[in-house]
Amino acid sequence: MSELNWFITGSSRGLGKSLVRAAAEAGHRVIATARTPGTIEAHGDRVIPLALDVTDPAAARAAVAAALDRVGRIDVVVNNAGQGFFGAFEEMTAEQFDAQVAINFTGVVNVTRAVLPVLRRQRSGHIIQVSSVGGRIGAPGLSAYQASKFAVEGLSEVLWHELKPLGIKVTIVEPGGFRTDWAGSSMAWADPIDDYNAVRAFRESVAKRAGGEPGDPDRGARAIVELATMADPPLRQPLGTDSYTYLKLAYESNLAELERAKAHAVATDFPGSAAPDLGKLFDRRES
Repeated sequence: MSELNWFITGSSRGLGKSLVRAAAEAGHRVIATARTPGTIEAHGDRVIPLALDVTDPAAARAAVAAALDRVGRIDVVVNNAGQGFFGAFEEMTAEQFDAQVAINFTGVVNVTRAVLPVLRRQRSGHIIQVSSVGGRIGAPGLSAYQASKFAVEGLSEVLWHELKPLGIKVTIVEPGGFRTDWAGSSMAWADPIDDYNAVRAFRESVAKRAGGEPGDPDRGARAIVELATMADPPLRQPLGTDSYTYLKLAYESNLAELERAKAHAVATDFPGSAAPDLGKLFDRRES
């Protein structure tokens, strides 16, 4: 495996920490970023820690410039920084909701915007967006988190189309439950309103599973390293049996719902109209 230069956000804990380790152990060089770079695990000269608050676009540009100064090129970008926040939509303050969007979505926008000119000049690179099974499925109590992850998925699918002709790959990673501190010390909670019983029940189930999730962050990290070496990686890659299972059920449910809605959908056309041929837009096989 040839050496690649990685740029990873959210590198100090959770999946990001495991990914820095896995990439370094695989022989790659890693620009590992976090708000507090002193908390990033050391791996000799394989890992270069840099400070980065992804919500600051100027900081993103500066971190990418510093990475180029140190290693000359960037081959793999992993937008991993993120946080969870739990509460019904009405329970969240506007500031709490906006903070989730700022780190989970706007942070991805800032880093991607900063690094794209580099990858475009290189005519190569791989952007890996760490989304979530919650980027495709809604659950009570996670409106801000899942709204931001749905946005990451939409942005990334558009980028896949725009960047493929330039030799740049895009993959969305969709983890299920992993034994990180996402649902533990990293999770903040809104002040509850009694009427939202479904949110209370889901919150309790999440808290009960914390620390016992099926996903192993080290195995997940190694899977991401393998993705970065594929000639034709998938646009979406679930991580975890639970992610695969939930997504399969969701896709099947969505197809059934689509069929139930078909009569009203087709009744709104002018007589004799036909849908445009967009088949190639959905063909993600290597061309």
